[in-house]
Amino acid sequence: MNKNRSPWSWIPTLYFAEGIPYIIVMFVASDMYKTLGVSNSSLAFWTSMLYWPWVLKPLWSPFVDIYSTKRKWIFWMQIILALSLAGVAFALHLPWWYPITLLFLWGMAFTSATHDIAADGFYMLALSEKKQAFFTGIRSTFYRLAMIAGLGLLVIITGLILDNTGLETKRIEVKAVTQSDFVSADGKKQLDEFVIKNQMAENVKPEIKIFPANVAIPLYKDSSSVDSINVYFLLTAMPEDEDSIRMTFGQKEGSKDLYLAGQSVFVFTKDNWNKPKMTTIKLKHNLKKVSNAFFDAKAGNVSLAWSISIGTLALIFLLLALYHRFFLPYPDKDKPADKEYQSSYTEVLASFFRLEGIVPAIAFLLLYRFSESQLTKMASPFLLDSRENGGLALSLTEKGFAYGTIGVLSLVIGGISGGLLAAKYGLKKWIWWMALAINLPNVVYIYMSYAQPSNLYTINAMIAVEQFGYGFGFTGYMLYMLYLASKSQYKTAHFAIATGFMALGMMLPGMVSGWVQESLGYQNFFIYVILCTIPSFIALWYVDRDLDEGFGMKES
Repeated sequence: MNKNRSPWSWIPTLYFAEGIPYIIVMFVASDMYKTLGVSNSSLAFWTSMLYWPWVLKPLWSPFVDIYSTKRKWIFWMQIILALSLAGVAFALHLPWWYPITLLFLWGMAFTSATHDIAADGFYMLALSEKKQAFFTGIRSTFYRLAMIAGLGLLVIITGLILDNTGLETKRIEVKAVTQSDFVSADGKKQLDEFVIKNQMAENVKPEIKIFPANVAIPLYKDSSSVDSINVYFLLTAMPEDEDSIRMTFGQKEGSKDLYLAGQSVFVFTKDNWNKPKMTTIKLKHNLKKVSNAFFDAKAGNVSLAWSISIGTLALIFLLLALYHRFFLPYPDKDKPADKEYQSSYTEVLASFFRLEGIVPAIAFLLLYRFSESQLTKMASPFLLDSRENGGLALSLTEKGFAYGTIGVLSLVIGGISGGLLAAKYGLKKWIWWMALAINLPNVVYIYMSYAQPSNLYTINAMIAVEQFGYGFGFTGYMLYMLYLASKSQYKTAHFAIATGFMALGMMLPGMVSGWVQESLGYQNFFIYVILCTIPSFIALWYVDRDLDEGFGMKES
């Protein structure tokens, strides 16, 4: 047994492994359920419930200390995480896939929170204080890389698989033209002619057909004017490998004055594949100029795409577990704690609630991200939702790059900037600016919900601004938790308890965010999110009075 392995051989992989399951459970699961057709209210409620293990994590941390070694806990938790990921990948093809995948995600959340306890404890046991300080930046960097890998790379790869599985995406252009240029196209007649001519041959591979292929609507002239057109869809053959094919139809880009007024989701089964589906595209009467818009009919194999990407991640986690089985060192201090520690921890827990000013402190922990916690849950659904539903209709690949790459990099830069300023001038001087930074940039979502930009540069820039503000403002939150813990002799334990309240502050508002969004629509929801910043400023006003002037500043 090598007790002295270089920290470089295990710290990067350990903290990459720590970050991945958290990202999958807290963020990627929402993307997965959204693309599988789950409603915003349902996905927000159930994925927010997955925060519970992190809320309660401080309560069972003594159990991890008492039973077995941190090294063994790390190995077995990573094995269970690999099995949980494989379970999600497999369950996506089962009839009751939604509750079964949630069950596996719940197990993954509990295991991930337990892995966090073991990994952070192992880090302190295996390294001297000097090395702990040196490798703090390294562990943080690889945790952030896990965010990019999960929020960005995994989602992008899933999107690429989705674009290359299932049926080919078909696009039609819809034009608003002058009365003199208008030529009527009877979609129903074209559909009937196609059916008679082709007789829906059984040896033909399934393909989406749209009738009419070229859509035009005349600009409004008088009460007798046509202001809509029916569009028909048909499969050319029975689904081959799947029991059903789920097709979505909606505007990808173009004028919002041409809009989908009918159904947007259609399911073709082996029983109804040869029965046409219909929807309606309408023109707003106040449109006076020639315009156009593009509508896409997509039928990628969503379940298969997520199964491949998550199944691959399960294999990677299995390899990480085996790697750590052999490459983690064996610290002499890594031994089970005395069982009397459990009773002493109960006193430590109780002492947290006896800290001076604990009531406003807990209010601050719960309310500082009251607005951001709701925005975070609905940001991905908004980016992925159809334009007819008020979203931006990004593909998974586009969303993965915007939120998981540009967004994460902006988040990191914002966090570093906040840390540098707090170290130079102190937390008290910058806490209000940080509170403004985490809240006010949310207005970019109001703009995007009204303008519904299709330009990816604009969307990426808006997300970068919001995530930079989030990173900058979140620094103040983390420093306040450190400040709260610094007032106690049980600094590590009390910081862990504070992180439990942090998770609770994300969970409770997130649970209702989907219901609020569906009730208000995206535009009014994002206005509501801005109004939800008020409680965070009220809570800050109470805790700011007790902040020490010099906390957070570097020692001279």
